[in-house]
Amino acid sequence: MKLLEEKVLKEGAAISENILKVDGFINHQVDPVLMKAIGEDFAAHFKDQGITKVVTIESSGIAPALMTASAMQVPLLILKKSPSKILNKNMYQTVVTSFTKGTSYELTLAGHLISEQDHVLIIDDFLANGEAATGAIRLLRKAHATIAGIGILIEKTFQPGRAKLEEQGFSVYSQVRIAKLEKDHIELLAQEESSTL
Repeated sequence: MKLLEEKVLKEGAAISENILKVDGFINHQVDPVLMKAIGEDFAAHFKDQGITKVVTIESSGIAPALMTASAMQVPLLILKKSPSKILNKNMYQTVVTSFTKGTSYELTLAGHLISEQDHVLIIDDFLANGEAATGAIRLLRKAHATIAGIGILIEKTFQPGRAKLEEQGFSVYSQVRIAKLEKDHIELLAQEESSTL
């Protein structure tokens, strides 16, 4: 997606060979015009898939997932990173390890909000090792929902996330695919020449 590619190259900050900082427009300060375009792009890509819900993990995926759900006119379901102290009956839970933070968290899904009739689209901001998406898939499978596909804003193609998901038979669509990161250097897969910040 050209608009997101331009934002990543202009405003993203490569901190190291594994870390890309996008806090100015995706996960700290959010660009609503960009999010609307992202949602419309995901909706167009996954149209005619019979999607009944968009699913994301709190918190960075919420803005693009909400815009996607709005464009598709379906509900957004947010997987929580900590169990509810009030509503803890009929909860699906799994443990996920965050690549970026190097920590594990318990991902939860309220059973009454999902069913075997649901055909869901998972939206996430980054795809690296595929742990977050795999955790979401585990929860959705516990609820017997089916997964229409996985939409990713930014994929690090040099990490194994896509291969893990595709080996399980999932369709993965990434709006931006990063070929290489180095400090102060971002190279996109789709470009013939590397772009340096």
